[in-house]
Order: sequence, then C-alpha cells, then structure tokens
Amino acid sequence: MFHKEGHKIIALTFIIVIGLFLIVDNFVSTTWLNYLLMSFLFVFLILILQFFRNPKKKLVLNDSTIISPVDGKVVVIEEVFEPEYFKDKRLQVSVFMSPINVHVTRYPVAGKITYSKYHPGKFLVAWHPKASEENERTTVVVDNKLYGEILYRQIAGALARRIVNYAVKDQEVEKGSDSGFIKFGSRVDLYLPLDTKIKVQLNQKVSGGESIIAEM
Repeated sequence: MFHKEGHKIIALTFIIVIGLFLIVDNFVSTTWLNYLLMSFLFVFLILILQFFRNPKKKLVLNDSTIISPVDGKVVVIEEVFEPEYFKDKRLQVSVFMSPINVHVTRYPVAGKITYSKYHPGKFLVAWHPKASEENERTTVVVDNKLYGEILYRQIAGALARRIVNYAVKDQEVEKGSDSGFIKFGSRVDLYLPLDTKIKVQLNQKVSGGESIIAEM
C-alpha cells in the first residue's frame, strides 16, 4: 500500500525506468554494463516504492498516552524553551527519519487543532541543532482533553524538499490518523508538558502510530 502523496511520483518513476530500460536494452551492447545499468534502475525503482509505502499500523488509541508521530530514531530528549507558540519551557522529544523510514506523519494525540503554520527556510541536515528554527518546517498544536496543548513540528532535512501538512485550525482530529508527509528525509519534534512521563530513550527506534512516546 502506498501513500497518496507518492502516487504521481511512483507513476512518473515507472515511466522513466521503463523508458531507460528500453534504451539500455537496445543501445548498450556490452553485457556486463547492460546488467549493471538495469540493476541500478531496478534498485532506484525499489527505493522510490519503499519510501512512499504506507503500511497498516496497529494504532495505540489509549487516551493516556502520546504516540510517536513518525517512524525513526529518537535523537533528542531534553527540556527546552519553545519560542514560537508556548514561549515557555517544554519537554522536547525529536524523532529522526532516514530515507528508508516510512515518512507518513500521524497525529500523536486526539483533539482540536488550535495552531497550524508553515515556515519557509533552509535545508540543513535534520539532526543539526538549528534545524528546528532555521529549516523549512510546519508547526501544529493539538488541544487534547487530558494533556492540554501538544505541539509537533515537521522539519525538512537536507534531502527533503516538500512538507505536506493536513492540519487545519479548528479541525477535530483522531489520534494516529494521517497528519501529513515529508518527502525524502526529515525529523519531527514533539513539545510536551514538563510533567509528562517520557517512555522512550535516546537512540531508540520507534514506529509511528504504535510506539508510546510519553504518558501522564
């Protein structure tokens, strides 16, 4: 199953790969080079397909938990000052996605969207300390009945060139449902209340919609 954001790119990739296959087959007479080029095209097609895959998830819908919005690895757990919306201290948990991870973004909690804003910016590597302030990004705040307002931020990386954000202000959203997509490598930051109990560790691999990031 593939995410809708990849349908056009997948179709275009199929056309290009098939065209190049025919060119290689007809004009490259050297056997080893023919096989090498065809193998490269096949691997390229597989990489595009796996990037846009959207596997079914066993969503964790327990109201007392906050789930990971994306697949990836936990790279930051620290108390920070959040300057854009809260303008006070929060617990930040950041998940880095490599190009081989599923890049669907999911709502970490259910509730009402109170803030959704896109910021143009740079394309520093996603783990750069200034990426959350200087890179292209979107900031979304969900008002949850148990936790209050939870902020998450989609951040483009060095390879990412498009962030898709479905969150609309005043919209009611379900926990674990699609909230967007980031194309080709990126990171998502979560900003949580200081009294939240973090359930993950640094360098832990997490699964979007399934892994529990925190609970009250």
